[in-house]
Amino acid sequence: MMQSDVIEADLNRITVTDPFLGEYQRLIRDVVIPYQWQALNDALPEAEPSHALANYRIAAGLEHGEFYGMVFQDSDVTKWLEAVAWSLRQKPDPQLEKTADKVIELLAQAQCEDGYLNTWYTVKEPGQRWTNLAECHELYCAGHLFEAAVAFFNATGKRRLLEIACRFADHIDSVFGPGPGQLRGYPGHPEIELALMRLYEITCEPRYQALACFFVEERGQQPHYYDIEFEKRGGTRHWVGWGDTWPGMIKDKSYTHAHKPLSEQHEAVGHAVRSVYLMAGLAHIARITHDEDKRQSCLRIWNNMVQRRMYITGGIGSQGIGEAFTSDYDLPNDTAYGESCASIGLMMFARRMLEMEGDAHYADVMERAFYNTVLGGMALDGKHFFYVNPLETYPKSIPHNHIYDHIKPVRQRWFGCACCPPNIARTLVAIGHYIYTPRPDALFINFYAGSEAQFTVNTQTLALNIEGNYPWDENVTIRFSHPGAVAHTLALRLPEWCADPQVRVNGEAPQGENIKGYLHLHRTWQESDVITLHLPMTIRRVYANPLVRHAAGKVAIQRGPLVYCLEEADNGAELHNLSLPQTSAFLEMPGTGVLKGKVLLQTEGLRVLTAQEEKPLYSFDTRQTAVAKQTLTFIPWFSWANRGKGEMRIWVNEVG
Repeated sequence: MMQSDVIEADLNRITVTDPFLGEYQRLIRDVVIPYQWQALNDALPEAEPSHALANYRIAAGLEHGEFYGMVFQDSDVTKWLEAVAWSLRQKPDPQLEKTADKVIELLAQAQCEDGYLNTWYTVKEPGQRWTNLAECHELYCAGHLFEAAVAFFNATGKRRLLEIACRFADHIDSVFGPGPGQLRGYPGHPEIELALMRLYEITCEPRYQALACFFVEERGQQPHYYDIEFEKRGGTRHWVGWGDTWPGMIKDKSYTHAHKPLSEQHEAVGHAVRSVYLMAGLAHIARITHDEDKRQSCLRIWNNMVQRRMYITGGIGSQGIGEAFTSDYDLPNDTAYGESCASIGLMMFARRMLEMEGDAHYADVMERAFYNTVLGGMALDGKHFFYVNPLETYPKSIPHNHIYDHIKPVRQRWFGCACCPPNIARTLVAIGHYIYTPRPDALFINFYAGSEAQFTVNTQTLALNIEGNYPWDENVTIRFSHPGAVAHTLALRLPEWCADPQVRVNGEAPQGENIKGYLHLHRTWQESDVITLHLPMTIRRVYANPLVRHAAGKVAIQRGPLVYCLEEADNGAELHNLSLPQTSAFLEMPGTGVLKGKVLLQTEGLRVLTAQEEKPLYSFDTRQTAVAKQTLTFIPWFSWANRGKGEMRIWVNEVG
C-alpha cells in the first residue's frame, strides 16, 4: 500500500546524541565544513584545485578569468551549502552563517535575468545552453541547488536561496515540456527529478511535480532525445573530461537508463549514481501520485539491484569504466568501484521505498550502505576521502596494472572530481531523515542511533529519546518525554542481521504485530513508558550466492550492521595466504589508537607459509607450502586505511 502523505522527519526537532554518530557530526561541523571551504577557495596547496567559487565570481562579473573544473563543478558549492544548513541547526555559528549568506548572494549575482544559473555555460560556452543534456550536467547542478535551497529554508527559515532556486525552476519549466516550442529532453545525469519533488513539497507549486513527472516519463521515448540534440550540434561533443571511453558511454543509452521507457525496464544499468538518483526521484513521484506503474518499475529495478548487483558493503557499481553496473552476480572485489556517492544514492532510493512500502528490507539496505560504504568514504580525521571503495587491495600491484587505475590504497585529500566529500558531509548532518520515518499510520524507527526527537501526532507532540551505543552495544532504550498521553503506533525495526531480537515495554513482552520486519506497537504512550530492545550482535559468517564467482570458497564476517575485514597492519602482508577454519570461534576486543571505541574481532586462522628461498613459480603434483596457525584480527571495514597504506580484504578463504 502506497503512502502519499508521509512527512519527512523534521531535522529541527531531532538531535543526535549518539556517541558514535555524534562524533561524526562534530567532525563535519568542526573539520569537514571548514576544510571543504578551504578546498572550494583553492586554499589547500596539497590538493587538486576546485575553482568552484571562482567560477561563480567570474559568472557574476566580479572578476576576470576562465572556467576551471568539471562541468558539474557548481554542485560542489551547493552540496556544501546543504551541509552548512543542517550544521547551523545543530550548532549555531554566526560566522559560518554569514559566510553562507555571502555565498548565496554570490549565486544570486551569477544568476541570469531569466533565472538561468550555471557557470559552465555562462563562462565557458555562452549561447550553448541546453544543447547537450546527455553529456553535460545543467539539470544535475540545478537539482543540487534545489536541494540546498530546501535545506537552507528548513534549517534557517531564510528564503533567499529558495527564491534563487524557484527562479531557476521556473525557467527550466518554461524550457522543458510537451508544449509547443519546448524541449522534450531529460537529464543525462538524473538528480533534478528528486530535487523538484522536494521543491514541490516545500512550495506546493504543482508545476514542479509535473516537471519531475515529465522528465521521468519522457526518458527513453523514441526518437531518442540524445540523438536529436547530437544531430543539432552537428555531431560534436561539447565536453571533454572523461577520457576516450566517454563517447561510447553516451552512445549506449542504457548508461543513463534511457535505452527504453522506465516502464519497460527491469535492471539496474549504467552509471550507478545516475541510476539510484533517478530511481529515488521515481519512487518519490510514485508515492506522491499513487502511480502503480511507476511503483512497479521501482520494485523491479530495486530487486535486481540489491539481489544481484550489490556488494555486501552496500556498494554498487562493479566497474571503473563508466563507474557502472555490469551484469548479474558480477561483483569483483579488488577492482570494485563502489563509489561513495552511489551508496548515498542507494540510501536515498531506499528511504523513499521505505516511505512508500513500510518494509524493513529497505531500512536493512539503507543501514548496510550507511554504516559501511558511506562512513568508510571519509577518514576518521575528516580530511581524507575515498571516491572508490574496493573490498580488497594489494598495493604492490596497483601502480603496475591499469585495471586498478581507479583504486587508491589510502584516502585522498581532495579530488578534481570532488562530488563525494560534500555528499558525505550533507548525508551525515541529515542522518535524522534516515533514523526516523514518520508515516500517518506509525512512526518508524529505522536505526537505533542515540537521539532526541519530537513528532506531531494529530495535534499532540510525541517526544522520545533513544539511548545506547549503536552499532557497538546490543542494548537500546527508548524513553518518552512528552507530557500527557499520546496514542500512536511505533514501528520498531527488527534488523535482518539479528536472529533473536527481544523487545520489552515497561519490562514486559508487548502485544505487537510483526509487519514487514517492523514490530508495530500501538498504545497510549506515557512519559513513564520505557521500551528496551536487546539486539544480540552475534558474529555472523556471511556467504555469497554461489553465482558470485569472486566469493567462491570464501566467507565474510559481520557483527551487527558492520562488515569486517582483515588489514595488513594487524595480520601482516599477503592476506591471500590466510584462511579461516569453519570451527574457529571469535573473541571481541576493544580497539586502540585511532580505532579506540570500536569493537575488533579476533580468532584463530591459518597462514600458508612462503619459503625464504626462491621456489619455482609452478610445481607438479605436490604443494611446496606449509601451513601454520595465526591469530587473525578483523576490524570494521569502514575504518580501514586509517593506519597507513597496506593490504585489505573482506572475503577470506574458508577451510574445513
